[in-house]
Amino acid sequence: MAHGRIIIGITGASGAPYALRTIRLLAESGVQVHVAATTMGRRLLVEECGVKVFDAATLVGDVDLAELVHVHRDGDMGACIASGSFLHDGMAIVPCSSNTLGHLAGGLTNSLVHRAAAVALKERRRLVVAHRETPLSRIDIGNMAAVSEAGAIIAPLTPGFYLQPETVEDIVDFMAARIVDLLGVTHDLPIRWSGTHEHLLKRRC
Repeated sequence: MAHGRIIIGITGASGAPYALRTIRLLAESGVQVHVAATTMGRRLLVEECGVKVFDAATLVGDVDLAELVHVHRDGDMGACIASGSFLHDGMAIVPCSSNTLGHLAGGLTNSLVHRAAAVALKERRRLVVAHRETPLSRIDIGNMAAVSEAGAIIAPLTPGFYLQPETVEDIVDFMAARIVDLLGVTHDLPIRWSGTHEHLLKRRC
């Protein structure tokens, strides 16, 4: 990676565990992670993961790794990640709500998450939009098309089951690892499909 920095935006769609696992994977890979969350994103961190303190150690779940995580207030439009002069290797919005998707498609930046994403697009940096809501309206589909045409990668949080996950954590790991893949960061999670395996064929849904 050129700069060893990734931005993670957390917004108000159910899926907070995906955000925490993605942050942890990035930090474990030695990547500096800059995190911002919208008001609804923080609410879901509380409701889905019990994260009542929005700080580095709590988000990454490890005091030693916390030094790699930098937390920004979503109302701080003067934060470093709001500027195109801040060099980084990409950004992921995980989870991304339809509301945030609409803001990106319309070029509206009334929060730090929106602003950082808009900057990533204008600077032609990698932006992964991990949309979570379902079903999709025609508005959502149109917004996805607009954001994709602007250069973002649309990565819906739709985990695969070909590795026969046995726990919720396995499912979360699958998508977090895919997001990290799309950001160009290596990891050791076993999510690769290498062809049909006899031991998987013997297991039934």
